[in-house]
Order: sequence, then structure tokens, then C-alpha cells
Amino acid sequence: MLDRSVTRGRIAGLEGLPSLPANCDPWTACAGTHLVVADADDELLLVAALSGCRVEPVGDGRFAALADPGALEDVVSAELSRWTYRDPFGGATLGAVQAIDLLAGWRTLIDANRDVAAVYGIARWKRITADNLLWDGSGPVRHADKALPPAGASLALAWIARSDADTLRALEASGVHIGEIEDGMIRSTGLGANCVPPLSIVVDARGPHFDPAQASELEIILQSATIPEAVLQRAAALRERLVSGGISKYGQDSTHRQNAEKNARSAGRKLVLVTGQVGDDRSVLRGGGGLDNMELLRRARAQEPGATIVFKPHPDVEAGHRKGRIPDPIALEFADEIDRTSSIAALLDRVDAVHVLTSLAGFEALMRGREVVTHGVPFYAGWGLTRDLGAVPARRTRRRSLDELVAATLILYPRYLDPVTRLPCGPETLVDRIAGGQAEVRSPLIRLREAQGRLNRLIEWIARR
Repeated sequence: MLDRSVTRGRIAGLEGLPSLPANCDPWTACAGTHLVVADADDELLLVAALSGCRVEPVGDGRFAALADPGALEDVVSAELSRWTYRDPFGGATLGAVQAIDLLAGWRTLIDANRDVAAVYGIARWKRITADNLLWDGSGPVRHADKALPPAGASLALAWIARSDADTLRALEASGVHIGEIEDGMIRSTGLGANCVPPLSIVVDARGPHFDPAQASELEIILQSATIPEAVLQRAAALRERLVSGGISKYGQDSTHRQNAEKNARSAGRKLVLVTGQVGDDRSVLRGGGGLDNMELLRRARAQEPGATIVFKPHPDVEAGHRKGRIPDPIALEFADEIDRTSSIAALLDRVDAVHVLTSLAGFEALMRGREVVTHGVPFYAGWGLTRDLGAVPARRTRRRSLDELVAATLILYPRYLDPVTRLPCGPETLVDRIAGGQAEVRSPLIRLREAQGRLNRLIEWIARR
């Protein structure tokens, strides 16, 4: 029995009964409780009644009628009609159910973070956005460097590539399970290599979605989940919005609409895009099948002997920050063209097919109706939508539609942050901000990294002379 009655001393049998603190979580408090006694104006009574508890209102007030279990529907209706609800992202009027859905999403996110004892490996420049998606409602996100969480902790999260290896081993030895944090698939306007903070992340307790050695939470959704029709409709609309707006992982191609005719596909020789990746990226190391950019180019030419092949180096490599560069003369032994300037969205509008190791460009190509050939094992391989030359795990047996893949990958799996309000949001809100030019983040650190990249490229150019 729970008691939050200011008059409990006057009720026989409640003398000396402990009462709830004012800042307690009422839903948790009511779970498994049979009787709640509270002042008739206390909203705890409504939560308790909705949770199936018997309630005893004390005195007169808004919820006095809940003493009769049959009055619950009328009380709920009266409460919901007392308020006007506004969309925090655009200011439009919301219905009560829409507002409840929004709050429920935030609540689900907070609950998902409550078992996390510590977070490792998130750079400070990423925390200004990532923390809003990792908050558990009780206080600041518990970032750690090399310190272990308190005894009894069962779960930690880590951006593995930036975490201390010895600390990770110590966590595992102490029985702490390590979930992984990575960038989301619609990440930002600007490169992470330039220290642009992410506006979406994925948190996966089973392992990274790009590692085929085990089933990630994304793979489990694709293999096992029944995706509701309403979510599939959202996925179809989101896909159309991304494609028509020229929006990809790192923002929007500002010339997408102007170049629509220029980028139209030719009816002649088959045009194939081969996307380079960062050489030491974990997705390549885990899911690339031991191949590198040069081997990918060679294999693509063997598969497409009569095609025109365009090679697109990875933007982080081009920015001068990461490994994976192929000297132009060597790349042109297999490619007909090297494109360093076009956005990935513009290139995907032009080509007929895409060859990848694990690149997200393959997923973006699927959304545009292009043929996709995988030489590694990306998360989107093995569901019947791609031609797979890599060793796709036998456990991926489900055949999925494109909208099911989009729903799982962009709606059900990641977490998104609105760059304007800094509130967790759905992918549609972030896409709208990107399209409206409201997602760009600038800082002295970003400008410094951009200058460093230009200097690195200049040094490489001088060395090749």
C-alpha cells in the first residue's frame, strides 16, 4: 500500500505508515501496488487508477470520483480536455493522443538509459548532443575515463573505437556487459572527422550493427519483428523525403534539385559507382571480409567488365583525416573516373548500380531503387534486396521489403536529436531541420579540423609531385 495523504494521521490504520517523496516516479511506485491513499487533488491517484490499483481519495478534489472504479473513463476524459497540447518542434496543435505518444517516446528513451552505470569513449565535442539521448532522468550522464563503475553494475555503454582497451577488458572481467554506441544513419550536416557532433546515434546492447559475427538489435528487428503498417507508411514517406531532398548521412546536397537533369541516368553504357571507405574503420575490419578499397575496385571491374565505373573516395579520407587513399593512377587501372566533388546523393541519382564493402551508400542506393552488390557483409545484406558476394550469416533468413528495411534502420533502431530544441525527436523532424538549413553546427574546433584536413591534403599533394 502507498500513502501520500497529508491527512493520513486521521485515518485509522495508517498511523506511522511511510509516505512517498514528492519526486518519486509514480508509475514505478504504483507497479505491483494494490492500494493507493492520497489527497483527492493528487495526480498520483489518476496514475494509480490507470495502473489498476484501488485508490482511496482523501477529502474533496479533482480525483475524488476515482473512489468509484467505474468513474475512471470520465475522469480521464475530463483531465485530457482541460489542456491544449503543442508540438515542441513546430508549434502546431497536437491531439491528446499525439501528445501522449510523444511523451511516451521520451519516457521509453529515459527508461532505456536507467540501467547504464557508466559511459565510455564519448569525446567532449560529441557529448553536447549525445548526452541528450543518453540521459536517464536522474542527473548528468555518467561519463567515465578509465574508472570502473560501482560494484554490482551490470551494464556500461562505450564508443568502442575511442575507449581505453584496458578499461574495456577490466569491465568484462568484472562481469559488466558493454553495449555499443555508434553514429546514426542520418548523422549531421558535416563530417564527424571534422568534429561535427552527431544528431543521431544508435545504442546496441548486443553489439554493433556492422559486425556480422553476432546478431545486433537491428538484425533481430529485421529477422524477427512484425513491423506495423503505420510504421511502414512512415518509412515510405521518410524514404521519399530523403531521396527527393538529396539528404544522406552527412547532410543535404545543396545542388541536388538544380542538378536533377544533369544527374539523370544515361540509357547507354551501364554506370557503376564504387564507394571507398576508411581503411581502418571498424565496419570494414569487422564486416569487410578482409578486403580493402583497392580489392573492392578490382572485384567490381571483374563483375562489371563492360560498365563505366566511377570511384568515390570516402569523404573522411578526402578530408585528410583517415586512412584508405588509393593513388589516382592505380585507381584508374580499374575505374574510368574518380569523383571527389559530387555528393553521394547526386552520384546515386546518376548511376545504375553500386558496389560496396559495408558502406551506408549501399543502403542509400537501395532507397533510390538502384542495384546494390555487396562484397562484404553490411547490415542490409541478406534480406533479399541486394546481390551478395560476401559471407552473409545463414541466420539471416527473412525476406524483407524495402520499406521494412527502412523502417527498421531509420525509425525503430536509432535515436535522434532535434538541433533546434535539443529534444529527442523522430527522424522526420531531423530531416526537416536538415532540409531547412537548421542542422548546421559550427565551432572553432570544427574550423580547426577543416584547416588541418586541408593542410594534410596539401602535404600529400606535394609528396606525390
